[in-house]
Amino acid sequence: MAVLSVDSIRNIGIIAHIDAGKTTTTERILFYSGINHKIGEVHDGAATMDWMVQEQERGITITSAATTCPWNKRSINIIDTPGHVDFTVEVERALRVLDGAVGVFDAVSGVEPQSETVWAQADQYKVPRIAFINKMDRVGADLHCGVEEINQKLNKNACLIQLPIGNESDFSGVVDLLTMKALIWSDDDQGEDFTVSEIPAELKDEAEHAREELIEALADLDDELAESYLNGDKIEVLLLKSVIRKTVLASQFVPVLCGSAFKNKGVQPLLDAIVDYLPSPLDRGEINGVAPKKGKKAKKSKRQGDEQEFDQDSRKPSADDMFSALAFKITSDPFVGNLTYLRIYSGTLKSGQTIYNPLQQKRERIGKILQMHANKRRELPTASAGDIIAVAGLKETTTGETLCTEHKPIIYDLMEFPESVISVAIEPKTSGDEDRMLTSLEQLKKEDPSFYFINNTETGQLLIYGMGELHLEIIVDRLNREFKVALNVGQPQVSYRETISSQAAKEYTFDRELGGKSHFACCKVKVSPSKEDGPVTFSSSLKKDELPAEIVDGIEESIIDGSMAGAMAGYPMINVDVTLVGVGQNKDEELSEVAYKIAAASAFKEASVEAGLVLMTPVMALEVICPGDYTGDVIADLNMKGGKIIGMEPKSGKEAIRAEVPLSEMFGYSTDLRSKTQGRASFSMQFLKHEGVSHGKAKGILEKRGIYL
Repeated sequence: MAVLSVDSIRNIGIIAHIDAGKTTTTERILFYSGINHKIGEVHDGAATMDWMVQEQERGITITSAATTCPWNKRSINIIDTPGHVDFTVEVERALRVLDGAVGVFDAVSGVEPQSETVWAQADQYKVPRIAFINKMDRVGADLHCGVEEINQKLNKNACLIQLPIGNESDFSGVVDLLTMKALIWSDDDQGEDFTVSEIPAELKDEAEHAREELIEALADLDDELAESYLNGDKIEVLLLKSVIRKTVLASQFVPVLCGSAFKNKGVQPLLDAIVDYLPSPLDRGEINGVAPKKGKKAKKSKRQGDEQEFDQDSRKPSADDMFSALAFKITSDPFVGNLTYLRIYSGTLKSGQTIYNPLQQKRERIGKILQMHANKRRELPTASAGDIIAVAGLKETTTGETLCTEHKPIIYDLMEFPESVISVAIEPKTSGDEDRMLTSLEQLKKEDPSFYFINNTETGQLLIYGMGELHLEIIVDRLNREFKVALNVGQPQVSYRETISSQAAKEYTFDRELGGKSHFACCKVKVSPSKEDGPVTFSSSLKKDELPAEIVDGIEESIIDGSMAGAMAGYPMINVDVTLVGVGQNKDEELSEVAYKIAAASAFKEASVEAGLVLMTPVMALEVICPGDYTGDVIADLNMKGGKIIGMEPKSGKEAIRAEVPLSEMFGYSTDLRSKTQGRASFSMQFLKHEGVSHGKAKGILEKRGIYL
């Protein structure tokens, strides 16, 4: 493979709500760029990027897949992401390492709930975007409504750079508002060729007006263009392209294209827009991180005050700088074992090279370097800044960790993943499969940071936790097919959380002889409700000479581990700030880390009880799309479920009802909704927040699970 300059690389993601046409669009990109010699269709289970059996059977994307294709002397690394809310973590970790994104929207449905979620994720990572309004051939397609929704719901300055020629079944091409030419596709050659001609007479006025709107929108963002426009100068195509690129890179502007990927129309101009307007790694600039100060060890969790242990540092997006990369995904390969996907931010990586993981404080040896094409791969001798590749041979590295040179380490921001909201109990049908089941679960946990499992000591059950019913259904299916473990599976259960209602402090002394040796420690811990939602956080107000740093680290680990099983009912705790405020020891005895860990965990548990434990239930943001005749029945049903109606709006000839509803009331809702609307409604939902429930209600919930307060 020829070595590419960093500015010729585009690392992009395809993001959207489920069924907007992400994978269909990606399949056309691969076909027109010459990577695939035939088009793989999602509905036939033949899409290249949907390679898992579960994806092919269901016609949806479950795991993000990476590939690379050439276009206009550029190399585009593409990650096709899932659109279903249960697999949001796949979008999260993809956007973390991408430089740009294409937001795909359904021309009929417009901006949908998961569109808003993935757009917000892209905002979080400051990823520049372009928009592609797909399915222009569908009945009810409305391009202008789609642009309006992008501006209103996504708070973006979006503007058309194309107009459709024809609509619905008559859609045949687009008008390019920069060149003012018509691009027409025939239905005969899978869209490989299109003709460039003059704009049809009936569209000329509309096109001139749309171009004027585009120029005005851009002139508000660029002084040079504004001056030319106000002077009445002819606005050249090169100037427009330059301004669009500059404003996209600054996340000030979203150019909107249109087409029908399934009908093979409009995809080549989308590829042009990707290379013309989305950033290269060079455009994204230096990558900032932190480096442990000399003599200090890096820690995976950073406590309050830890900033003093780190220096600010950065790397240039250049093959000439020192090597650094972020591990963003791990998969299991039947031939080479675990594959770790890396985004290389700087430097060069060679097969057989030894690199360093500063969080694990371990050296790792690179085995094979692979360029991925969905589940296929091509071996490379080297990779460098800007590349997205997979490597074999890493033993210690997990998702979100930085890899770099040992003599000058750097740590990039860790990834944060959403909390699970649902669980099911599982057990192997054959007792001899228990060890294999546990090994398989560990592998799945390594691959998927939003999945975990625990043995519930109170019930003796093994519980698996995930983002939704479909997520856990896929996990169980993979255990059965890939790992050959047949399971008995319980009914889905809500994954509750625990928190505290006030502030409290407790002191606990541990004084015991273990293994013939005295272990003594006293810890005082304060707990307070967090101002922001999130997992339990730990800080220490001790002076540096009161206790060695490694023992404070052990106390933190003990408290965080203890927070995974709250004192009320064993659910994970959230929204709690824990502070170590005091310690004590016998001066004549050797410090015991074990004693401090036990004392701190016990003090934390007692302080939590003193602060008043509260059960938290997950609340979902729900959107129901139904004909107007059924809105009354739907709203009445949601009210019966304890839902709160947030609002209603017309959408695609129907009504969109938005509500907040406890997850516990939503099991089986698909069947309920079909029954109430004669199958004419659809819904989508995603986790919104955790909300406290009253003591009486908590008592009833827990008693159903055999837990008595």
